[in-house]
Amino acid sequence: MMRVNEIFYSLQGEGHFAGTPAVFIRFSGCNLRCSFCDTDHSSFSEMTEEEIVAETKRFPAKHIVITGGEPGLQITTLLVRRLHEEGCFVQMETNGTRALPEGCCVDWITCSPKYERVILPHVDELKVVYEGDDTKIDEYVGMTDAKILSLQPCDVKDEVKNRQNLKGAIDYCLRHPEWHLSLQTHKIIDVR
Repeated sequence: MMRVNEIFYSLQGEGHFAGTPAVFIRFSGCNLRCSFCDTDHSSFSEMTEEEIVAETKRFPAKHIVITGGEPGLQITTLLVRRLHEEGCFVQMETNGTRALPEGCCVDWITCSPKYERVILPHVDELKVVYEGDDTKIDEYVGMTDAKILSLQPCDVKDEVKNRQNLKGAIDYCLRHPEWHLSLQTHKIIDVR
């Protein structure tokens, strides 16, 4: 049984696939406690892989985003295989501190490191949450082989600080053009 916080359908709001219709599987629980986390991932329903896949089939999109909390604590090879059997593209959003199970072939890994060393041997996108400190960005770059580098201003629920984070992230991207700005568009357009 897996602890699932929610399964819902919306547009991907962040990173490389921003704007893509997707079914989100949000697992409960996380191994980190980030001060800026905007997700209550403590509540859950226990579901089997079969029940999760059946729930995703209620929606028209074949793009699946497995997120959390930290999905690396629960993701299984069987779940990903069953989603692939349904013709789904499986993206995972992770902090990168947990290895995938043997044979777990996720199609796209978005790694958003948070204060701890990334141990995944491969990620497709590195999405760093910008909190105003340029030096932290350099620490994360050497941890992955990501081809896509995204910088996302941290939303700290303070209008002044949020503007500073946005300006800092824009300035960093302009000075380092290998990075692109990732906004939380779901918050801007007011979708889930």
